[in-house]
Amino acid sequence: MEQVINLENAAAGLPEYWSPKVLGKVNDQFVKVAKIKGELAWHKHDDEDELFLILDGQLRIEYEDHFVDLQKGDFHIVPKGLMHNPVCEDECLVALIETVTTLHTGEVIMEKTKSIKAQLES
Repeated sequence: MEQVINLENAAAGLPEYWSPKVLGKVNDQFVKVAKIKGELAWHKHDDEDELFLILDGQLRIEYEDHFVDLQKGDFHIVPKGLMHNPVCEDECLVALIETVTTLHTGEVIMEKTKSIKAQLES
């Protein structure tokens, strides 16, 4: 059965910040949405790249020696192995494309960390 999902509406309907939800799977990649505000944590993904697509709002991805500012409609790929920290002053809606093995905050475990199991739950 064919399914149509509006990414922006799905992200806007999430009940909490920094809690990604898996909406689908394409081969070995999850398509996720998240509603974010503030900052997450400095972390990295040793073996996986991570794609951020801005659905609404603005996001800054900080790196150790520079940053990338993203606006609605922009996407950016965080290369594997690079320390980064997503930050936004106001609410931002994002879609994420990540390998199914990508841990939410890499090896950093904190209160905001969500397991892959939690991201798959309704």
